[in-house]
Amino acid sequence: MSALENLQPRKVFYYFEQICQIPHGSGNIEQISDYLIRFARKRGLSCQQDQARNVIIIKEASPGYEQEEPLILQGHMDMVAVKEPGCVIDMDKEPLRLKTDQGKIYAEGTSLGGDDGIAVAYCLALLDHQELQHPRLEILLTTDEETGMEGAKGLDLSLLRGKRMINLDQEEEGVFITSCAGGARVDINIPVRREKGEPSLQDEAVLELRITGLSGGHSGMEIDKKGGNANVLLGQLLAALTEQMQIGLLALEGGVADNAIPREAAAWIAAPEDKVGRIIAWAEEQQRRLGKQLAQSDPALAIACSRSWARKEARCSHDSIQNALSCLAMLPNGVTAMSRHMPGLVETSLNLGMMSLSEDALRLHYAVRSSVDQEREALCGKLRETAARYGAETAVRSPYPGWAYREESPLRDKMCAVYERMYGCAPRLEAIHAGLECGILAGKIPGLDCVSIGPDLQNVHTAQESMDIASVQRVWNYLVALLAEK
Repeated sequence: MSALENLQPRKVFYYFEQICQIPHGSGNIEQISDYLIRFARKRGLSCQQDQARNVIIIKEASPGYEQEEPLILQGHMDMVAVKEPGCVIDMDKEPLRLKTDQGKIYAEGTSLGGDDGIAVAYCLALLDHQELQHPRLEILLTTDEETGMEGAKGLDLSLLRGKRMINLDQEEEGVFITSCAGGARVDINIPVRREKGEPSLQDEAVLELRITGLSGGHSGMEIDKKGGNANVLLGQLLAALTEQMQIGLLALEGGVADNAIPREAAAWIAAPEDKVGRIIAWAEEQQRRLGKQLAQSDPALAIACSRSWARKEARCSHDSIQNALSCLAMLPNGVTAMSRHMPGLVETSLNLGMMSLSEDALRLHYAVRSSVDQEREALCGKLRETAARYGAETAVRSPYPGWAYREESPLRDKMCAVYERMYGCAPRLEAIHAGLECGILAGKIPGLDCVSIGPDLQNVHTAQESMDIASVQRVWNYLVALLAEK
């Protein structure tokens, strides 16, 4: 018996479970893309798969709807694949282990991929619905959205005729997204110098300093919650420790994706044997200090320092690691500006999502977002200029535009009218700080009129991600009614 077998709407959850059987983290989308093409061909539907593995599937209008405007339904097939510490699931090869509890679906030990697997499931269920009343449906499912919207950038849209689009990448039922931020990825490599010789001498110990238990979350949706960033906190702790004593930094790692606020990070250091007790006590004091500071946002924060296995890496020289940590301290993180036009909306931010120590550099990976393209470019420039003062190299990649609000939107008007009839109240119209593919697609389809909707998802981009079952059904009912509306 499948985990979702008895849930309604049956076909939506059937296809969601099918998707979850196929590994589809960003960069690992060949299998899911091929599955979608097989689905379309088996049903005799026109379809297209491009070099980036984006998929377009066409279902012609049902009888009586031939004169209606075509409608594009759009989502992305990749997910942020993260897991809990100690989870043994290989997310590149193994299926997700779906569970239900208290009206929600989650995946045991890993992220769920409701962002944006539920969009794919909705689209497949609509395509497989035999009694559905609808205009021509143009299903557009993109790849590698989570790593910079790479799939959408090179799309061949020659199969599409639609000028109206519903994006299904929203995470709160009853909230219609009408504009969003643009963004970019920024990679910074701060040089370090490794010392020759053994990583630790006979009178030294290797210690592991680890931060865990932070709330983390989506760097667009949760960046304003003032929670801790494990990479930033680890950098601060190491900087403070190197000021107090000579230690050798051997290795460092933190975060799983540049657009996810990191929940944990760790460093391995070589320290004199007679300083071990002092360092462990110091770490306990930092746990108390930061625990109080982040009690509201990150109540499960834990900072631990313990003896570790011997590492084979040569230590970084003290002066080069001080330079790298000083550079890290000078680089901004979090919200840098709030919107002057929409109260409560973050305008510009950045997130240090991944950090690692290679043979010759401290490597930092940021996700930068702004609803003002000039501000995004200025923030990328500030990162470049700051890093250069410490001898670091900076690369800006995968920029994508924001999605501007349309004063006149026949699609939005229609969607609001159907929503009010079904729900008895008006939907909330909002702009978000997270990025959506609507901006890129609006640049490719002149005059595109679009709105983003979706069911309730919680804690996306984390191993605590869940999806509300009843909300999935309500949004399905709404989509069916909307498609039937002339």
